[in-house]
Amino acid sequence: MRTRLSICLRKRRYPSAEDALAAACRDGLTLRPYRCDRCLQYHLTSRTRGKWFPRRDLGPSTPSS
Repeated sequence: MRTRLSICLRKRRYPSAEDALAAACRDGLTLRPYRCDRCLQYHLTSRTRGKWFPRRDLGPSTPSS
C-alpha cells in the first residue's frame, strides 16, 4: 500500500530502520518501522495485519511425554 503524502508529511522521519526501532523502544511503544515510498526514509506504524514477525524465544523447550 502506498503511503499518502499527507501522512508522510505528518510523521517523524528516521534515517534507518534501526533508528526508528530504537525510538519506539525508548518510548516503550509497540511499533514497527517501515520504509516510506514517498520520502525514502523510515516511519513507525502500529499496523501488523499481514506482516510476518519472527517467533520469540520462549526459553528451552521441554518435550512432553
